[in-house]
This record gives sequence, C-alpha cells and structure tokens, in this order.
Amino acid sequence: MPKDNSTVEGGIGAATTRREDIRFLTGEGQYTDDINLTGQAHAVFARSDVANGVIKSIDTTAAEAMPGVLAIFTGEDFVEVGGNPAGWLINSRDGEPMKEPKRPVLAHGKVRHVGDAYAAVIAETKQQARDAVEALEVEIEELPAVIDMASAIEGGGLVHDEIDTNICFDWGWIEDNRAATDEAIKNAPHVTTLELVNNRLVPNAMEPRASTADYNPGTDEYTLYTTSQNPHLTRLLISAFVLGIPENKLRVVAPDVGGGFGSKIYHYGEEALVLAAAKKLKRPVKWTATRSEAFLTDAHGRDHVTKIELACEKDGTFIAFRTETMANVGAYLSNFSTATPTFLHGTLMAGNYTVPNVYVNVKAVFTNTAPVDAYRGAGRPEATYSIERIIDMTARELGMDPVELRRKNFVKPDQYPFASAAGLEYDSGNYDRQMDKLEKMIDREGFAARRAESEAKGKLRGLGVNAYIEACGIAPSNLVGVLGSRVGLYDAATVRVNATGNLSVMVGAHSHGQGHETAFPQVVADMLGIEAASIDIVHGDTAKIPFGMGTYGSRSLAVCGSAVVRATEKIIAKAKKIAAHMLEASDADIELKDGQFSVAGTDKSVSFGEVALKAYIPHQFPIEDIEPGLEETAFYDPANFTYPSGAYACEVEVDPETGKVTVERFAAADDFGNIINPMIVTGQVHGGLGQGIGQALVEQTAYDSDGQLLSASYMDYAMPRADDLPFYQVDHDDGTPCTHNPLGVKGCGEAGAIGSPPTVVNAVVDALQSGGHEVTHVDMPLTPSRVWSAMQG
Repeated sequence: MPKDNSTVEGGIGAATTRREDIRFLTGEGQYTDDINLTGQAHAVFARSDVANGVIKSIDTTAAEAMPGVLAIFTGEDFVEVGGNPAGWLINSRDGEPMKEPKRPVLAHGKVRHVGDAYAAVIAETKQQARDAVEALEVEIEELPAVIDMASAIEGGGLVHDEIDTNICFDWGWIEDNRAATDEAIKNAPHVTTLELVNNRLVPNAMEPRASTADYNPGTDEYTLYTTSQNPHLTRLLISAFVLGIPENKLRVVAPDVGGGFGSKIYHYGEEALVLAAAKKLKRPVKWTATRSEAFLTDAHGRDHVTKIELACEKDGTFIAFRTETMANVGAYLSNFSTATPTFLHGTLMAGNYTVPNVYVNVKAVFTNTAPVDAYRGAGRPEATYSIERIIDMTARELGMDPVELRRKNFVKPDQYPFASAAGLEYDSGNYDRQMDKLEKMIDREGFAARRAESEAKGKLRGLGVNAYIEACGIAPSNLVGVLGSRVGLYDAATVRVNATGNLSVMVGAHSHGQGHETAFPQVVADMLGIEAASIDIVHGDTAKIPFGMGTYGSRSLAVCGSAVVRATEKIIAKAKKIAAHMLEASDADIELKDGQFSVAGTDKSVSFGEVALKAYIPHQFPIEDIEPGLEETAFYDPANFTYPSGAYACEVEVDPETGKVTVERFAAADDFGNIINPMIVTGQVHGGLGQGIGQALVEQTAYDSDGQLLSASYMDYAMPRADDLPFYQVDHDDGTPCTHNPLGVKGCGEAGAIGSPPTVVNAVVDALQSGGHEVTHVDMPLTPSRVWSAMQG
C-alpha cells in the first residue's frame, strides 16, 4: 500500500491508545445484557443433569399454571426445523463423508450431555421462569455415558444411535504422503515417540452468552441482539439451516462483546429459541446465561490425545513427523469443530522445519460431553505443542542442544516461498533471526548462574524454548471450499466519506477486544493523510455493514483490513477525479499527500475536506463522468494464509518438596509482519501468553465416568491469576512482511496462546532432569500434585 503519508499523526505504526477503552473504563459500554426492550419477557432453559438419557416424558402442566408463565417450549416444538450444521464437511480416509447428526434447537428423544437444553420457559420475569423450570415434571431414563475417547472408538455405548458409530470421521493428511512417511520412519536411524494430552479448556469470557429477540408482526421482521464474534454467519445459519427465516427479514446485532476467544463465533440453539418465542408471543424475549450455564454449554477447547513420532538422522536432521490423534468433538458438531483438528491442525504439523515427510491421522470422536470447537489458536496450539515437545525429547536423546536442533532444521530465508510437507506454502519468515533475538533477550549465557542461585535456595530451575508457526486469516475461499468449507472466507468494508470530510468505515469484522476502532482508522488515516480521530468504525450490525465473516483466526487486519485498503483506494481514485476538475487538471497528474490533493509540479492544491464537500455539491464536475457522493465498498478474498511465527523462552523454578512451578521469566520474539499499532499488538501477545501459561499450569476441564462436569465453577476450575504470571519480555520489531496482502500484516491475536504451553512444559521437564529426576514428559496442566508425582516416578 502507499506509504507517502506515513508521517500522519496516529497513522500506521503509531502506538496510540485504544479509543474504545474510554467507554469500557467509564462503564459506558453496551453489552447484550444491557439492552432491555419495552415489554420484554425472559427465557430460562431446563437442562439435563445426566450425560446420556432417553427423554420419556415432559409434563408442563404444573409449570404452565405458575404465575407469570407465558409459554413453554420443548424439543417437540422444533422437530420439523433444521439443525445447526458444521461449517466444514470432512471426508474420512476411505472417501466416506463425515457423520453429521442433527444438532437440534432443544433436545428431543435424547439428551447427550450434562447441560443439554430440552425445554425453555418464557415468563414475565427471570425468577418466575426459573421457578417454572423447577416445576417441570421430567422423566429421563439414564443411559451409560460415553466419556473416554478410546472406549468410544472401541464400541461402547452410542452418543447418536442413528449413525451407529461414535467416530465422526477418520481423516488422513496428506494421504499420498502416508506410505513414504511410514517407510521413512521404519528405516530412520533414530525415532522418538511421545504420547501426550492437550487438555480440554473452558473459554471463560468475562461476559456470558446472552440473546434478546424482537419480532415485528407488521413487517414480519426479526431482530436478534446477541453476543457474537460473527453476526453475519449467525444470521446465515439461522436463515438457511435452522429456522428458515428469510435472511432479509432477520437483523443480527452484536454490540460490545466481553471476550470470546472463539466460543462466540458459533450459532447456539438459545439464539433460535428466543427468536421463535418472540414471534409466538409477539413481544421481545431475553436470555442471559448464568456462569454455571457457560461452563456446561459454551463450546470447550482443545481435548486431543496424540501419539507423535519424529524420525531423524543421527546428526539431528529431520526425516519425518507422524501423528495419530483422537480429537473430542463432544456430543454435537459445533460450527468449526470439524476444521479445528484437521485443516487448522494437520496442515501445521511440519512446523518451522524442512522435514520432508509428514503424515497426520485424526479421528474425531463423539462423546457425552459439551461440544468442542475452536479456542484461541484453534488447532495450531495443538500442532505446536506436539511438535515442540517431541523436538525437545529428541534433543535430549541425541545429546544435542535443543536450540541448535531447531536451528539445524529451520526453513531458511532464501527458501521462500516454501512448500511445507504438510501442504502449506509459507511466504516469508526468518526463524534464525527470531532465535538470535530470543537468546539475547533471555541472557542465555547467564542461565547457569541463575540455575545455581535457585539450587542454593533448594529449588530446581529449568529453561524451555519453543519455535512456532501458525496459519492465520483462513483463506482463500476457492482453496478452503475444496477442503470442505461450506462458506467463503473473504471479508468486506464500506468507506463512506461524509460531506463535511469525516468518515464512517463499515467493516465485516467484529471487535471484542482486538482494538478495531483504533487500528482500522490508523490504516485509513495513513492512506488519506488525515487525522484518525475523524474516522468512525461501524461493526456488529448486519443492517449496517457489508456481508463479512466476522473475527477469529487472527484475520481482522489481514483480511478485513485489506478490504478497508481496497475500498479506500477506490475512494482516492474517485476523489482524484473530483480534485482534477476542481484544479482544472488531469486526474493522472493529481497527487495526494498529507490530506492535500495537488497538481504534480505545482503549488495548486485542495484539501481532502474540500473534495469531500464537492462530491456532494457537484457543480464543478460533469455528472455523466462522476456520480455524486464519495462511498465505496470492497470485498477481499485473500490469496493465502498469513504465517506469523516466533521463538519463545521460559524459565521456571520447581519446588522439589511440593512440585509447585513458578514462572520466573518469559520472553517472546514474534514476527507479525508489518505492525499497525505496536501497543495493541503487545497487549494481544500478553493476553495470549496468560491463556497459554494458564493451560500449561492450572486449567483443566474434568468429567467423571458418568459425564458430570467436575470443574463446573471457579471453585473447581483454576484460572491463572496475577501471581501465576511473570512480567513478560516481548519483541515484535523487524518482522518479515506478508507478501500477498496490501498491508503486509500477519495476525497477532493467538500467537501467545500457541507458543507458550510447550515452552512452559519444556522448562519444567528441563528443571526436573537437572535435579536428577528421570522425567521425560508431564501432561498439562502441571499442577503441584502432578509434578510432584512425576518426580516420585
């Protein structure tokens, strides 16, 4: 993109504070639960307290007679409507399509996980609805729960009787690589094998899910206010697959959203229920989840069990990676659940390395647990964790330095574009430079002295490193369509220049913590040479924004930002024509710099504001050549993924008496390409590191054998707190620009959560081995009891 206006205050590269924080910090943000409509009723859901069972009867008589009750819905009311589909159709290795059982609005026939909603009560007040739910007389015949994935595959009970299997698909990637990879491992001089668990996580956004629906019988139009990262996709799914509401009759509004981390990308049955209830009652209907409902029903993350093998030469040259993974998808397929363990995971199994053979097998398994879907990183953390743990093990088995083993196998700068053995084409990167930077950041030469200081205190000190790469900005549509995506993955933007010279930019992306209201104006301001404060961002309302695919997968700037660039380029081209008429020159001679249109080689100029006004008062240009107004829309479908990468290091102390792990130091050297706002990027990295370290040390979703969620509240589910986390060293300067989008950006929102878990585990294993303990691996989370037990053998 043009860089002539890079001196603009608040433009690209400026660490400006986030403008949206003013309303959040002063309590002026508007979230879905803050929206109260005149005459609204309240919905409360009846949820199963067993993981697997046949619904024998639901008697609503007593509940219907209770004060304030307006309507009661059960699964039988939605038998004839569609089900919420998966967004990706994945074929098994034998060519058979995946098993796709219906995910109903409300369970009917069977309940399939604790928290599965089978009825909803609508009442005048929330308390009245709660009381009526308690009065429902329900008989559910409990069946044995299918919880363990291995048992589910072996043929225990069935989660879905109609598909006669618990395997959703048995996927191979790349199937043509299978024989060569098997042969390479069979004949390799050295093979390291590791079995590991990527622990299940609960997203735990600050704001629980909420939905309020309104229906206008005069126009047959619906409005849904909901906590969504992706309002257009929600509208599309409800219209095309679930309720059949004409899309032009359904408006979806996602106001301020208090965190999502992936769990609010998807459409949930509660959204469809309140819409149906609003139409039946002809009044608004509101539902807000309790925190207990969030634990039970929000799509969980991770939950992979993997066997990975790394074959190499005696000198450490990589020959092959081979993995077999069981991926838990829970009781129902969520919208991205089939893409996460396959194309967002398997395609990254070459990592940053020049390994020539890669084969990935994934069995997606139904269980009687909450659905599992994309959670910050979405497949890439699972791939990175497997790769980076086994590389560390291999280094120890070969007696090599773990950093040097990685360097030996890194893709080198002169190899780009690089076709990985896992099927991706990396466009840019410099992994050696990142590792150089990291080693300076952590003062690696001084580690021995720090270890000695820890030993003097009776503590074990360890150093762990990691090198990651991820694929962001899921793209392009023609490729992902071939791979099974049922939607395109473009995005869109409309730039509207008002007559007074200020701008409204309507974007398909949704901001729920990413800083769009600050970063997008920086891009436009830089291109036009005007103040960013004059640019307003509009998002989250399908009635106001062009059809975009929402925010997830670190795609906002790379995809939607590129659409903003393209629309702004159209604005500039038209504005130059208007300026040319005003200046009596050819538009080919018009230049734009610092907000001024000038004739090249002269001092004749007009300001951007003057041109904007003239666009709406077109007395000086011929209407047959230029339409009045200054508004343009652009769609952008990316040519490739973007490939952020990084090198991370962690130092821990382990108390050998208790097994407690303390993260003493953490450093992250990332390559995010060009940086729009370094302050926002630093904040995104910090947030991701907190979540990744939380997964490594404390977070664990646990079900018992009956399918009861044992970690169903903050009393039982540990979240990282301030004293669990260190001060971070982060560096994201000197990145290698993305070569195929106009901004050269790569995405930064998930990197911290991808690179940190293996770094922490590598550090802990290093600490234990330094203390003479024969520990090669400890599964996450590295709780004191788990680490202590490992030390005891």
